[in-house]
Order: sequence, then C-alpha cells, then structure tokens
Amino acid sequence: MKAVLQRVSRARALVDGAATGEIGPGLCVLLGVAREDTDKDADRLASKIARLRIFEGESGKFERSLLDSGGAALVVSQFTLVADTAKGTRPSFSRGAAPEEAERLYERFCASLAGEGITVATGLFGARMEVELTNDGPVTIVL
Repeated sequence: MKAVLQRVSRARALVDGAATGEIGPGLCVLLGVAREDTDKDADRLASKIARLRIFEGESGKFERSLLDSGGAALVVSQFTLVADTAKGTRPSFSRGAAPEEAERLYERFCASLAGEGITVATGLFGARMEVELTNDGPVTIVL
C-alpha cells in the first residue's frame, strides 16, 4: 500500500460535478493498493496516519497528529500510485490489486481510520474524479 498525505485546510472529491466527500482541516489521503497488500497492511497504515505528527503545535513544530488536531481525512483511491515506471515511457499497473480486492482493502482502510476516531470522507472508488484541495504548508508526506 502506498499513501500520499497532504495536509489541507479543505479538500473535496467530485464525480460529475457533485461532491462525494468533503472535509475542512485535516489530511487528503491518496491511497494505492498493490496485489500483495493485506488487511493487516490497511490497519497498520490507518493507525500510522492517525498518529503521524505533521500538524503544528504551539511551538510551531510538528507536534500534533490528526487525532490530536481533531482533523478529518478525505481518502481517495488512486491506483496510479503503484505504477511501475522502470521500463519505457508508459507506466505499468500490473502491481495494482484486482479491482474487487483493491476496493475491499480501500474500504477496510477507511473503516480502520474511522475506527481510530477520525472523521472520514471518501471519493467514489473506481470513478473518474476531480480532487480539489488547499495544501496547508505545503506539507506532503509519502508512506
């Protein structure tokens, strides 16, 4: 599993112009699921993201987590994160999980993150989406 986290002041996912998920301050999580990923990977990644200290505290340093800050998460499935670009100029997506398994693990990740106490909004799995966000910082972390 690969995740790109962007600390945001707001974010939303749209399908055909309609918002499927929207948050205020928190994280936009772009999530790629690979063939070898498991439930354990989804749960571990959700736990790490909930506790990752990338929000500023009173000292101005990264001291607070998503849990500490009370922020939300917009989780968007993005299979292109597991692309293989080692050969040629066209990415290969053969490392990606089959759509049914990827969707199951995406949903597992979202449920696990919600189980940590995070408010979770989502895009629409498998849909062509527009993701709008205001990156705060900017802060972007790859896990």
